[in-house]
Amino acid sequence: MLFSKNIKKIHFIGIGGISMSGLAEIAIYKGFKVSGSDIQNSHLIEKLVSDGALINIPHDENNISDADLIVYTSAVKEDNPEMIKARELELPIMDRATFLGSIMKTFKYGIAVAGCHGKTTTTSIISLILKDSDLDPTVLIGGELDAIGGNVRIGGSPYFITEACEYMENFLKFHPFIGVILNVGEDYLDYFRDLDHIKSAFLKFAKLIPKEGCLVLCNDDPNTREIASSVSCNIKTYGIKNESDYMAKNIKYNKLGHPSFKVFKNGEFSGEFNLGILGEYNILNSLASIAVSDFLGIPFETINKTIEGFKGTHRRFELKGTYNDITVIDDYAHHPTEIKVTLEAARKTKHNKIWCIFQPHTYTRTKALLNEFANSFNNADKVIISDIYASREKNDGLIHSKDLTAEINKYKDIAVYIDGFDNIARYIAKNARPGDLVMTVGAGNITDLGPMILSEMRK
Repeated sequence: MLFSKNIKKIHFIGIGGISMSGLAEIAIYKGFKVSGSDIQNSHLIEKLVSDGALINIPHDENNISDADLIVYTSAVKEDNPEMIKARELELPIMDRATFLGSIMKTFKYGIAVAGCHGKTTTTSIISLILKDSDLDPTVLIGGELDAIGGNVRIGGSPYFITEACEYMENFLKFHPFIGVILNVGEDYLDYFRDLDHIKSAFLKFAKLIPKEGCLVLCNDDPNTREIASSVSCNIKTYGIKNESDYMAKNIKYNKLGHPSFKVFKNGEFSGEFNLGILGEYNILNSLASIAVSDFLGIPFETINKTIEGFKGTHRRFELKGTYNDITVIDDYAHHPTEIKVTLEAARKTKHNKIWCIFQPHTYTRTKALLNEFANSFNNADKVIISDIYASREKNDGLIHSKDLTAEINKYKDIAVYIDGFDNIARYIAKNARPGDLVMTVGAGNITDLGPMILSEMRK
């Protein structure tokens, strides 16, 4: 349907989302007229407007009158006025993942990076390696990367690289030639029944890869490791702890917490790598990127140079600023595992106290993983919990940030609940001391808090 002659104008409901805005930009490049709507303006929307898109704030049924195809994101509900009108007009409607899959199908070499954690960083590293190798890929990532000027890059080759999100099994609508599974764990329990349901979805994703393609797996993750025996394509494994095709050994950390390590391919030394980003988890993300790039025939020298120059994406341990020797960092971590590894990485940096300001993301996730969240802050010295960011959900009254605060304090008496970003900023400005590391953590609008803290401290 997407490349039918009847489709000339595409309307995106929720066009300001990180993935939707990238898809809209690709559609503009491919010659479609693009319109869209969202609940608020953003720099991503401003960029699309400068590229020729017609975007309205907020949603309104009159926005879609001349559209040939409607594309919507998972956050859009059935009572959205544009969705209601589109159904009345019997317009073709396509969800974001199906639209992305339709685009991927037009590329010979689709590379899809899946996993509960690390997708954005790994997709970014692979994208830059291919770019630096003059393979000219088209790229769509779930974050912003300065090296490609945002969240999307339009290339002119058969290579297409994207994140593959498991929510609602959306990644089963993709067409990967190379698939990466970084890890498999409990998340999105508002859709998945349990861990077995999640594992079955990842197995289905792996089986989408053709025989001549490749599945790259983390051998240190037991849930990921199970998948290897059930697919017929090429398999490349990587790890630190368990014997793998690509292994990192002799790991060391400098005073900034940046790791260096030696890579061994099938037991043979292949090169020494020095990362400009933090954490053991980023060693694993780098290994995944090495495995994909090596399968594509890219020389280790090129791979090494790109990885050593990679400084991360926005909202992945991103420095927001410093004042009076107090450092403010912003990070997207919103799952217990992500919080734990991010704080472990922070602990390896030079600091006095670590302040972790966490904004829980969705009521469902907070309630389902309450105990896991409570156990994920052990490497912080002080924890502030803000109100839950609802995202696509409505508050059913069954969980509150105060509940999470109480659970954390059962294990380690370090947490306090504070209502409102203004109050949090004032609290930090009053209590943080020189040498402290202040981290704003979460997937919602907590990213706005860092500049507020710095501004309050300057007062």
